[in-house]
Amino acid sequence: MAGYFSTFLVILTLGSGLIWLVDHLIFAPKRKERIAVAQSASGVELDEEARDKIAPLPAITESAISIFPMIAAITIFRSFIFEPFQIPSGSMMPTLLIGDFILVQKYTYGIKDPVWRTQLVEMDSPKRGDITVFKYPLDTNVDFIKRVVGLPGDIVVYSDKQLYVKPLCKSGETQNAGLKCGKFNKIGLTLINEDEFSMQGMALPRLTEELAGVEHDILINPMALESKSRYFQQPGTKVDEWRVPADSYFLMGDNRDNSADGRFWGFVPKENLVGKAVFIWMSFEFDNTNDDFLPGWVPTGVRFNRLGSIQ
Repeated sequence: MAGYFSTFLVILTLGSGLIWLVDHLIFAPKRKERIAVAQSASGVELDEEARDKIAPLPAITESAISIFPMIAAITIFRSFIFEPFQIPSGSMMPTLLIGDFILVQKYTYGIKDPVWRTQLVEMDSPKRGDITVFKYPLDTNVDFIKRVVGLPGDIVVYSDKQLYVKPLCKSGETQNAGLKCGKFNKIGLTLINEDEFSMQGMALPRLTEELAGVEHDILINPMALESKSRYFQQPGTKVDEWRVPADSYFLMGDNRDNSADGRFWGFVPKENLVGKAVFIWMSFEFDNTNDDFLPGWVPTGVRFNRLGSIQ
């Protein structure tokens, strides 16, 4: 849906801009000429109403001239600088909640054209720990948001609720972004609490995970079995192990037992990256039930304490 809207904005911008340009170069000078002739014949200064009668501005041209600057500004801002997104699911809890509205920095991983998504300018590459919006590899019309866990060349293992990363290192390196080279690094976990979040009556422990120097909180469900039979399987690897290909990334949700992520569908190619989530600009609560008068999509409150930079 976001891709269709981007295409619509580009078409609207180009269409209104073209109408404005053609009018400016061809029809506007002719209108001025007709007004000048009429004013010379009458010998008096014509008021605005008289000018409009002599050389009327077509409605479609007037509309295009009015909306072009605004639409062009929105298209540039949304396509190359920041794009707003709404969090629709709990896969990134506790970092992002249902009802959070976020801004995604589009230029972090490079500048792409908004229609064909061709790379125009190379910028930074994703880092471990980045929260990233990307085109779902199995359906590029759908936008997903997850956390970057594995970089190109990394070997990632997720077993018994524990994440391990073996980084790809250059010759002579002993560390890569805080991770030891040539071995699996057990990513540190620190329990924060066990009663803040729950799902279907089951408490979800909240833990702080330190991934290559980036601290963030995750949720786990101690009673949930790992669905290894559904894991994406690479030839030559174990069922819970993934070797990240070149120019691809391995991403996981912070709500580890309630996230359809790279464990189930594989890797995100570089060209699918949309941008880095950087800011929560609004956060609504949706507490209406089927028994309430108002439908479930109507907000019941605003979580002002959640507004700010995303950690």
